[in-house]
Amino acid sequence: MSTQTATQRAFNFSAGPAVLPESVLERIRDEMMCLPGVGASILEISHRGAAFVEILHGTRDRFRELFAVPDSHEIVFLQGGACLQNAMIPASLLTDKNQTADYIITGAWGKKSAAEVHRFGNLHVAWNGQHENFCRVPAPEELDYSNQPGYVHSTSNETIHGVQFREGPDTGGAPLVSDMSSDILCRPVDVSRYGLIYACAQKNSGIAGLTVVVIRRDLLDRCDDRLPLYFNYAKHVAGDSMVNTPPTFAVYVLGLVCRWLQEEIGGLENMHSINNEKSSILYDMIDNSGGFFRGHARQQDRSIMNVVFTTPNEGLDKQFLDEAAKANMITLKGHRSLGGIRASIYNAMPLEGVETLAAFMKDFASRNG
Repeated sequence: MSTQTATQRAFNFSAGPAVLPESVLERIRDEMMCLPGVGASILEISHRGAAFVEILHGTRDRFRELFAVPDSHEIVFLQGGACLQNAMIPASLLTDKNQTADYIITGAWGKKSAAEVHRFGNLHVAWNGQHENFCRVPAPEELDYSNQPGYVHSTSNETIHGVQFREGPDTGGAPLVSDMSSDILCRPVDVSRYGLIYACAQKNSGIAGLTVVVIRRDLLDRCDDRLPLYFNYAKHVAGDSMVNTPPTFAVYVLGLVCRWLQEEIGGLENMHSINNEKSSILYDMIDNSGGFFRGHARQQDRSIMNVVFTTPNEGLDKQFLDEAAKANMITLKGHRSLGGIRASIYNAMPLEGVETLAAFMKDFASRNG
């Protein structure tokens, strides 16, 4: 990246679409006009051509290796984001309208996911944190499952409220479905525990337009001809993620992000360690501010991806955001439904950005406390 361009880049704390690794951006720039040996841009080549098929398979192989996806699970690349998955999952995994799906609602995105179930079967809410303004995840003994649910759905990380499961809940044998849109690839995961994992890429693993689905192979048996073509996971597996034209550029970028995690970061164990270090810097600043900064999530359930907090009043929140922007730290405003301040520190947010924010927080508190 040129010196001039690099110095113009702010520390981008956007919740999504979000920051990308600079080395990935540099490679995209270098290959944008012409992929090596292809004679055309990634934006121009056929999804059926050998060059893109190689990219598709390479991305899938890298993702499988990086995320340690076992042979019992398939990986498919789709479009439509989590919004499509909210309908596609109950349509596919509930084989008739008499079946029940259980949802653990720990934030706004879990609530949105649950709203689609009634179209395809019965909804049972196993736990709902709304009465506490979504500040924590449930203890195991608080989960109230229905009798033989078709699946149990949870959201691993809630971006708005900054709440994250340390590990997926025990479902008593029912397939566990997890929306990992905002924390996939931030740490190792025991994929074998999950029936289905889905993630839109634009928060932590790529750009908008791509959704990664990891599905246990036996669940494909529930996908039959009652389903429209695009709702059928089995068709996508059989069609090599090319039932329709896939989001070619987004697949390419995911492959570059996976390469960065493998070759520059050294895998997900190292990434997790870095993410813990970054989040600890900000949470320590909040906890040691003498009450000036107040975190939203309960301490043991805090997200390592989205640090959500406030100052003593809304006026100071606005002043904080204005001054931070002038100091080259952007998109720190909290979600409109919650307000306050939100620092999204996904994988690609450099340690320097977090340290710069922490120093600014310390100075801001000393001037306004």
